[in-house]
Formats: sequence, structure tokens, C-alpha cells
Amino acid sequence: MRLPLFWRYLAILCLAGLLLGVHAAGARELAAEPDDMVEVEIATVGMAGFGGPPVVLLREPGTQDVIPIFIGPNEAGAILRGLGGERAPRPMTHELLGDVLSGVEVTLERIYVDAIVDNTFLGMLELRVQGREETVRIDSRPSDAIALALYAGASIYVAPQVLEAARQIEYEGLDDQVVAALGISVTPADDDLREALGLPDREGVLVSDTRGPAAEAGMEPGALILEVNGEIPTTPMQFLDLVRDTPRGEDALLRYWQEGEEHELELSTEVPPPRTLPRDRREAPGIQA
Repeated sequence: MRLPLFWRYLAILCLAGLLLGVHAAGARELAAEPDDMVEVEIATVGMAGFGGPPVVLLREPGTQDVIPIFIGPNEAGAILRGLGGERAPRPMTHELLGDVLSGVEVTLERIYVDAIVDNTFLGMLELRVQGREETVRIDSRPSDAIALALYAGASIYVAPQVLEAARQIEYEGLDDQVVAALGISVTPADDDLREALGLPDREGVLVSDTRGPAAEAGMEPGALILEVNGEIPTTPMQFLDLVRDTPRGEDALLRYWQEGEEHELELSTEVPPPRTLPRDRREAPGIQA
């Protein structure tokens, strides 16, 4: 659905001013070649060290690494809502910007975390503007870019030098938060949810949202993941750890309960295709945890 005509014109003018301002000020160039960067998947939000600032944890396929990137509290909340397939009752900043881009037919195709300078991560938006042959790149804080990518359905790429630097950051995962891997978002299966959803009395983690191959194979919110590669995930972070432990080049084998039946599913550990969250909040998927 397009924006009303007045707001559409206003958004176009604002966006045009933004793009002109970028060129007038001299846009920052990417610090690494796009082909050299690694596509990653947003896993969850954690804390840097003990009681430190929030970090978004990015899963790097083919390795056992999770890459922490510093973010702010607002971005942390937006990312956690997005991982659960939720949208706020009214548009928050990242949702609003995503809606504006969609309304004026501008597509956010990729975001990059391409450099770290003086312990500060640098990011970039890559936009495709209708009627322009070349994409437009806009300097951004990685926290804003990552939150926007989650809502707009854009891919996330990280430069090798950033991956190496971020591996040195100590972080702590939070077991009561939503965690995503393989396009599956999971939360703890507490007693209230078990009773409401009629879940079996077995250990596992609750699926709150699915996308990509997992959704195409029939896994739905409300399923209970019983095993990953033969091991029982008792917390969302353990689910992520078991996915990361999948041997390189092999698929992850999941066993899950759904609507009274058990199923097995093999999924590639590569990053699943991104998905734009529904703009209509009444249609937003997911289990409210």
C-alpha cells in the first residue's frame, strides 16, 4: 500500500534532500570491497562484558563465531521485536523509515558494517532508487542500519577486518531473550505458553517466528524444537550454540513437535533470505512471549 499522495510527495522531498545532502557533503566510501564481505544473520541481543552496553550478535555461517556489534538500548529493543516477528502498536523510528522508503519506492537492498575506527563501528546503507541505474550508499551507524535491515528485509554484510576486531569483544548472551538462527526465532517455553499452546511436557524451545526454508518446509510459530543435531536445546542461547556447532558443510538436523506430531527437518546453515515484516500490525506473525 502506497502512502497518501500528500505524504508521498513530502517523503520524496525529504528523501531527495537527504540524498542531495549526502552528495554535497561528500559521501564516505566503503572501506572494503562488497565482494570481500561476509553475509551474516542477526541472532539476538546480548551485553558486552558484565553489565556493559548492549550488543547485537551476528551469526557468521560456516564458523562457530558470533560477532558482537555495539548498539544502543532503543536499537536493541527494535531488533528483539523484529526477531520475534512483532511490530510496535505505532511505528517506531526504524519502522517509520522503512515504511517511508517503501512508500516512495526506494528499496534498501543491503547494509554494510565495513570498518572500525577508534573503537567505533562504521556502517553503510545501500539503496536502490526507482529510475536510477546505480545504487545510492549512505553513511550510517551500524546499530541503525541493522535495525532498519531487519524491518526492511535487507541483507547484512560485514567486512573481514570488522569480523576480526569484533571477535575480541567479550559478550554475554541472555537466555530469556528471543534468539534466531536458520530463519527460526525461538523463546523460552514457559508454563503459561505451554498451557496456552498445548505443548507436550518435554524440554525444548518455543518457535515464535519462521522465514525462508524453515517456513517453506511447514514449521510454524507455536512449534516446540526438541533437538538440534541430536541434542536438546533447553534455552534459546543453547539453540544458537547447537546450530553453530553444526559441522562445516553439513545441514543442521532439527526435530520438532507441531500440532501433536513430531517432524524432522534438515536446514542449510547459510543465511536464509531476508523477509520484510508486514506493515499492517494486525498481520504481524509470531508468538507473543
